[in-house]
Order: sequence, then structure tokens, then C-alpha cells
Amino acid sequence: MTSTHQTPEPPGHEGHGGHDHPHSPGHSHGHGHSHGPAAPVSRHLRKVIAAVLIPFGAAVLVGLVMLWPGGTPAHQRTGVGFDRQTEQGRVVSVAHVDCKEVHVSSPGQCEKATVEVTTGPDRGRTFTEVVQPDAPRQLHKGQGVVVAYAPDAPPELQYSVTDINRKLPVALLAGIFALAVVVVGRMRGVMALVALAASFLVLTFFILPAILQGSNPLVVAVVGASAIMLIALYLCHGLSARTSVAVLGTLVSLLLTGLLGSLFIGWGSLSGNTDDNTGLIHSLYPDIDMSGLLLAGVIIGSLGVLDDVTVTQTSAVWELHQADSGMGPRALYRAGIRIGRDHIASVVNTLVLAYAGAALPLLLLFSIAQSSVGTVANSELVAEEIVRTLVGSIGLVASVPVTTGLAALVVAADRPGPAGRVARGGTSRGVRGGRRRRAK
Repeated sequence: MTSTHQTPEPPGHEGHGGHDHPHSPGHSHGHGHSHGPAAPVSRHLRKVIAAVLIPFGAAVLVGLVMLWPGGTPAHQRTGVGFDRQTEQGRVVSVAHVDCKEVHVSSPGQCEKATVEVTTGPDRGRTFTEVVQPDAPRQLHKGQGVVVAYAPDAPPELQYSVTDINRKLPVALLAGIFALAVVVVGRMRGVMALVALAASFLVLTFFILPAILQGSNPLVVAVVGASAIMLIALYLCHGLSARTSVAVLGTLVSLLLTGLLGSLFIGWGSLSGNTDDNTGLIHSLYPDIDMSGLLLAGVIIGSLGVLDDVTVTQTSAVWELHQADSGMGPRALYRAGIRIGRDHIASVVNTLVLAYAGAALPLLLLFSIAQSSVGTVANSELVAEEIVRTLVGSIGLVASVPVTTGLAALVVAADRPGPAGRVARGGTSRGVRGGRRRRAK
């Protein structure tokens, strides 16, 4: 991903008398700007961009206020799947016994683990967990575990091991990730982590509870994704015209993704209720529109890749203009789109492989069943992933010409002050011509 340093643009920083404009070819240091801060655009152009983005930002803010859920709605626990009451536990001892002794039909040696509950009202209580020799999860002494609690069951069956406690390795990996981002990205990396935290806050405290409260998942996803987009892009890349163009390109591409997703999810009769988890959600909250939830997932999933592409394309066009301020919008667009084609080729393949990797166990099942490609693609489980992948990829592909065109129009239409139009001793055309001659 191309990254350029950007700084906020002070309102009065364009073309004052007695100073050369940063883009002016007559400026004695004009050749060094391609690696520095983005040159400020004119006051008129900033007003045009603000006239589009300020109402959009206000609409997002109004949407957040109107749809704010105020918390996740309570429900009666079913004790099924993730909807179980859980506590923390620790394996205090493991004994190897004959499976027949613990009434297990599997031949060989079983593990008889004694587990202590370490949290909750029954803290200190112990129970026995039998692990068969062919079980995918084996227990060992001192291991932290997650235990499920069923208060309505008989006392000896109220607790059972449901998972392994992985908090430490996951937290350590997250720390290594954060350290790597800060070491390599420095202040930009810090701001990226802040934006990441803000995205999770919007997702956790707005998008998920609002959907559970019964709000339209599509509307919630559009408002939430727009809020995440504004926060992440401006935090990471600065409050500038360059970032604003990337925001506009991302917004247009998200709208296209939403329209295509709505069309093909409805046309393909995709219910969004295809596995145990979605079935549990539907049983707990029957008013949730599951197909709308699927569309919301498509929109939110596309956002992360879109902002990468739009920022890269906008930065590329800006750098091209700073390298040769005589390029018109068509020349800027042609040069920018050549960069974009390489980006499309790599990112689309990445997106498809990411979805394929997530659905790999499902694809293995179809391979074992020796199903035809048509049968596999027609099943709702796979069709959902196909629609998700293709709709997201179309929005991604469309973002390249859309963002490149917007950036080319904006940067070429900029009208700097008098000092930027007339350099020392001549018109800007004459100076640009001289610049070309010097560059030969």
C-alpha cells in the first residue's frame, strides 16, 4: 500500500503575494515535494469538497444518534452453543485409566482429568472430565480451560469443559502485532492502532447491539461503516483534500457494493441462515432480517480492502501531479489507472483467496462427497461465499477508476493563488515549458 505523509491544510495557506506556490515550477525546491507533505489546495476547492463531505458527515452523525441501541438486549440463556453460561477453570490432575472403567466404548486408555472452577459462585469446586483417546482436544495438568455451567442439570453434571483458555497466546500475539506496527509505522502506526480500536468500538457498541435491537441491518451497516471510514481514514492519513477524495471514492464504491449485494442476495434467495450459529441467532432474535445481516456483512467486509485501494490511488495521482504539474486530468487519469491495474490484479486475488481459506473445511466436505462444481456452487453455503466474494471484488475493481477519476479531476481543477499561476518573470505555461526543457 502506498503511503505518503499528510498534514492538515491551514485555511490561509494558498498563494500569498511574494511567495511561490509549492507546485510552481519556478520554486527552487519544487523537485523535492513528491516525498514531502501534500501541497495545500486552493480555498475554493476546499470549499467544494467540504460542501460534499460536511453534509455526509452530519448525516452519519444523525444516523448514529437515531439508531444508537443503548446496549445489547437481554435474553433468557438457552444453554446451546455460544449461548451458555461459562466460567474459568484449571486442570489440577490427569490420570490415565482404561476406557471401560469410565464407561467409554472406545478401546485404549482414556484421560480422567480433575478440573477446578476458578471463577464464579462455585469457585474452588472440582469436577471430573473424561477425555477419549481420539478426542481432538487433550488436557494436561495446569492447563487453563473454559467450563460451561448448566444450573438446571444434576449437580454432578452441572460443569463440563467446553474449550481451552487461549487468552495469553492471543494477547501476546496482539502485543507483537501492535509493536511491529508502531516500530515500522512510527506515529502513523500509532494512529492506525487508534483507528483500529475506534473501529472495534463502533462495531461492538453500535453495529452489533443495533442489529440485535431490531434495526434494519443494511441501514445500520451503512451508517456504522461510514463512521468507521471517516474515523479511520482521517486519523491515519490526516485532514486533507487528498484524504477527502479517498473518502468520496470509498463512499461511492460502498454504495455500489451495497446495491449489487442487495440485488443478488435477493435474486439468489440467500436467507443468511445457513449454519448452527446463524440458526441460534435467528432462534434467539426471530425479528432479525438474516438476509439483511448477510448484506451488512458484505458491506463491512468490503470496507477494509476498499480504503486501502482508494488511499493508494489518490496518493498516486497526487504524487504524479506534484512530479509534473502540467499534466491535465486525462493524463493524470491514464497514469493513475496504470498503477491501479496492478493493484487490482493483486488485491482481488487476495480477497478471493481469503474467502476460500475461510471456507476451506466446507470445500473439503464437498470434495469428499465428490460433488460436481455446479452442485457445490448452487448450495446456499457456497453461494453465499461466492456472492460475498464477487460483490466485494466488483466494488473493489470499481473503486480504482472511480477514485482515480475523482482525484484527477480534483487535483487538475485546483486553482492556486496568483503566485502559483505566475512564477518569476513569466506565465505558468512558459515556466512549465522551461521545466520540461531542464528535465531533458
